[in-house]
Amino acid sequence: MIGKIKSYDTDTQTGVIKCDEIYYGFHIDDWSETEEPRIDSDVLFEGEGDTASLVTLIGSYLQHKDAVKSRKLAIFLAMFPLTGLFGGHRWYLGFYKIAMIQMTVTAFTLGSGYLWPFVEGILLISGKIDKDQEGRPLK
Repeated sequence: MIGKIKSYDTDTQTGVIKCDEIYYGFHIDDWSETEEPRIDSDVLFEGEGDTASLVTLIGSYLQHKDAVKSRKLAIFLAMFPLTGLFGGHRWYLGFYKIAMIQMTVTAFTLGSGYLWPFVEGILLISGKIDKDQEGRPLK
């Protein structure tokens, strides 16, 4: 069966896969990959009742090591006032929740959240932020 990981708890090492509106639970012991499960990853699995076994990743998740996003563009988006204040660099890198928080902070503080994108621009320049949301390195 083919499904999508909907949740994964690192503490209990259990997760849930959704396939055709049916949910299947799985444990890390049924996971066949070296990397931990990530939410919204496509997987191939065997469904038995409400339990998934032999869970294997499929699709582009396996090829995440190639750099796709540009560090220079992310730095520009962070340092440019209009895009930086509204989390443009975070949107670009795929960190949508942080971008929404940054937009909210900027809106409710009437733009005084200007220090946040500046600091993140420095972190991008120094290499402390060096991957996109999918774990791929920046070019």
